[in-house]
Amino acid sequence: MASSVDIKEVKGTRVFLFCFSSGCFICVFALLIHKVCLQVTVEGVNGGSVVLPCSSTQHDLKLQDVSVHWRHNNSEIVYDIIKGGDVVSVQNPRYKNRAETFPDEYLRGNFSIKLNNLQHTDGGTFSCLITPSNEQETIQLNIKELTAGKGNKSIEQANQGSAQTTTVIIICVVVILLVLILISAMAYFMFHRRRRFQAAV
Repeated sequence: MASSVDIKEVKGTRVFLFCFSSGCFICVFALLIHKVCLQVTVEGVNGGSVVLPCSSTQHDLKLQDVSVHWRHNNSEIVYDIIKGGDVVSVQNPRYKNRAETFPDEYLRGNFSIKLNNLQHTDGGTFSCLITPSNEQETIQLNIKELTAGKGNKSIEQANQGSAQTTTVIIICVVVILLVLILISAMAYFMFHRRRRFQAAV
């Protein structure tokens, strides 16, 4: 009798560990993909302009409750949107009259900024933090030198590249969902297969 109870306890422990390890694997894998997808890379040319994407997935946004903080390399204040209004009083002077937003898009959750007259010092990591939902996006901005004789074409290509970042984010979200569904299905199948095997034993 005792041995039978011990066997059941061992089986229960194995099932728990299997479910726990599978769940941890799914969570870690999803977080890794999520992190990679959010690290969007945008390319611009010296003297040109780019759009740095940032959007909220929350529905029925109430702007009076929303704050958005744009930062460069985790320190320089690029732009702040507080309760639906633009706040530039504490903005780093380097971005004065160079960073602009799209107020008409706020209610749609679009808090992207356009950075004009790009400089080499603009290269680096830009972060957009939306509170209180704690949504954050990270954008790596690379600045290239304007190619002689191809100025207009280079700027146009750079702007097209920045516009495509939204498509990249959407693709990443779809990939994450598909991977999670696949892993969940595999975990479900393996779990029930193990239960049938243990029941037979």
